[in-house]
Amino acid sequence: MSWKEWFKERFPIDYQKFVEFNERIFIKEPIPVHMKKWFYCMGATPLILAGFQIITGILLMFYFVPSPEMAYESIRHITEDVRVGFWVRGLHRWGSNLMIIALLLHMTRVFFTRAYQKPRELNWIIGVMLFLVTMGLAFTGYSLTYNQLSYWATTVGTNLIREVPLIGKWVFLFLRGGEEVTANTLTRFYYIHVGFLPPLLIFLIALHIIILRLHGVSEPEGFPKGYYPFYPHHFYKIIIATLFLLTLMSTLTVILPPGIGVPADPTVTPAHIKPEWYFYPTYRFLKLVPLKVGIYATAAFMVAMTFWPFIEPMIAKKKETRIKTSFAVGALTLIITLALTIWETIAM
Repeated sequence: MSWKEWFKERFPIDYQKFVEFNERIFIKEPIPVHMKKWFYCMGATPLILAGFQIITGILLMFYFVPSPEMAYESIRHITEDVRVGFWVRGLHRWGSNLMIIALLLHMTRVFFTRAYQKPRELNWIIGVMLFLVTMGLAFTGYSLTYNQLSYWATTVGTNLIREVPLIGKWVFLFLRGGEEVTANTLTRFYYIHVGFLPPLLIFLIALHIIILRLHGVSEPEGFPKGYYPFYPHHFYKIIIATLFLLTLMSTLTVILPPGIGVPADPTVTPAHIKPEWYFYPTYRFLKLVPLKVGIYATAAFMVAMTFWPFIEPMIAKKKETRIKTSFAVGALTLIITLALTIWETIAM
């Protein structure tokens, strides 16, 4: 008996049907011709980076200790003592930044090409949820370094959460494990970062891809109709993107390695407290308006963006008016976001 027969007897599947299924669903999947342009392939980039984040995150878990006494020291140990530890940590840190950038670019492309239209409204909502989960991962992950800046960024961030209407106080106490940032806060952030948000991210990614496969890729107007098989052209494009991202993250890790800062000291408040760059627009906006107004306005904006596929038809009935309205909203949002980010970057 050959090993193939031995295996088939114990795992009785129709190999030929499996091959046919694989060819139909993956190998010969029809890809619209506009996807040959790299700008329209940004959806795969966050997926690739999410894979890198999961792998490097698991490796970091072997060495990280989520306690006030050991968190900072374990980060130092990973960075300075563990073989290639600085590289793994650098991939994880830069991967999170690039993943947020990739998601923003992908969402911008989807918004301006109006790929969220019927029947793809649900996938847009799931995409927004994916972005929010990614931001949550970035916030909780940054807090785990337990240096002076991350400690006080956690303090300020959770204070802002307390101001959220209705659920803010409850979420604030749940995240901190009390009124102050303590060992309970670090432990809770760790388990949220590694135990709750990653499975939620994976579930949303799977749901996003399933709905995408059911409806197919949205084809923007103005492009010639036509399709090409997933393999080999699109498959090779994903391989190239993966290698490029790995090279880019490795280069950034060598040129701009993530520092470890100084240990957290709850008794000393830094002169300048700033969050990570991806929170700059919100942080600067909250400085410009009364806190309550800023919180309510930010929440209203997120709700509007989440349900924009349903709001757009309510604003205008004619297609031309919808296109102009969405373009104006998208352009204004982009300009304000960039302006607030640059302002906070150069501000002292």
